[in-house]
Amino acid sequence: MAEAVFHAPKRKRRVYESYESPLPILFGRDLGPQKEFRIFRAEMINNHVIVRSPADMEQLYGKGYFGKGTLSRSRPNFSISDSQLVAKWKDVETNMPIIMSERYQRRLAWATDFLRRQGQDESTARSILEEYTKPVQCPSEGSSTEGQLQAGLLAGTAGLPGMDGASGTAQETGEADMGSGPDPVAAAVFRDHVGEDLTPTPWVPSCAQDALSPQCGLQPAASSLLPSVLHAGERESGPEFVLVEEEATRSEREDTLEEELVQRKRLICRRNPYRIFEYLQLSLEEAFFLVYALGCLSIYYKKEPLTIRKLWQVFTAIRPTFRTTYGAYHYFRSKGWVPKAGLKYGTDLLLYRKGPPFYHASYSVIVELVDERFTGPLRRPFTWKSLATLSRVSGNVSKELMLCYLIKPSTMTDEDMESPECLRRIKVQEVILSRWVSSRERSNQDEL
Repeated sequence: MAEAVFHAPKRKRRVYESYESPLPILFGRDLGPQKEFRIFRAEMINNHVIVRSPADMEQLYGKGYFGKGTLSRSRPNFSISDSQLVAKWKDVETNMPIIMSERYQRRLAWATDFLRRQGQDESTARSILEEYTKPVQCPSEGSSTEGQLQAGLLAGTAGLPGMDGASGTAQETGEADMGSGPDPVAAAVFRDHVGEDLTPTPWVPSCAQDALSPQCGLQPAASSLLPSVLHAGERESGPEFVLVEEEATRSEREDTLEEELVQRKRLICRRNPYRIFEYLQLSLEEAFFLVYALGCLSIYYKKEPLTIRKLWQVFTAIRPTFRTTYGAYHYFRSKGWVPKAGLKYGTDLLLYRKGPPFYHASYSVIVELVDERFTGPLRRPFTWKSLATLSRVSGNVSKELMLCYLIKPSTMTDEDMESPECLRRIKVQEVILSRWVSSRERSNQDEL
């Protein structure tokens, strides 16, 4: 059969980041004195593979574009800081997020609701949060500009000159998180009121929703939401400090001896009453590739590491088509492509050169597992109408539709598929579909 011809991908016009070399492949124990091989850590939570460590998140996404931030579009760079406020107060040198008063009040309401669910009454919750969120001195030492911020703004003055005017609309996504270090004294204030067990327990799925539950066995399970909202004790000790932009009211007596209220903005350093952390979510194919092909990831379930064979069985139980989609994912990753989920275009995979920040996806891929005669139960049996529809959708978004067939030997049984070693015996054949346009074909014939 003829091989598919890969066309040059379409490069993006604006690229805002530099390309990093992908993760190394371990061929032996000795990688040389100048190279370092790192084992990352992930956890199975509600049938999802989650990476919690910020350093691991940065390495996995930066070197190969594995995973997706749970609170971001792609790269895990969620921050509560408002980019417009950061630009407005650019003269203030600080490493703390700057947020609007409305957003701070929203987090205060979330913390109040959380304390109610912990059994605190209304008055107790209010008194606790009033004590916890009162203005404090900035914990970090900065430049003279930040010294003005600490000495002037916290004392109730009008703030730095030339910083008047209303702020823009708050955005939940922005630059990298700029939380400061822990403050044990401030953390003790909150602990004394509510106790050590303030951290909310992540939601634990029922037996029918957890494929790793020993009571359930390895049965297909439904997906569930991730516990992405946690308190500071889950990730860092001590509180997070933020700069809140608030109104500063001042009375001045004019020549007419009339009092006039002058509204100006100021920044107040407060503790964040409700912290939200972002995690890196890996797809099942990405997680298994990092474990099986690169050997740089360990996946834990309830503090116990899972073996490669166990992961193969668990992922198949979570998604019965995992073996087929992973075979195609492994194949294209090995050829240098960056495969991503193609759900938004109605396909199994999208293929990127180098990574999504640099190129648009070149191919939309449909994966099928067949025998040597190209027969067998298809995952997506197409009609001519549905195939033409999918081809037209792919063409409208400047992508080519590819059918990727995983060809297994006729002697391979279901028992052989219980181990990832079956991938060694499977061949791959790509078929690129293109829409036939009669007028274009006639013009080509005339030119010949």
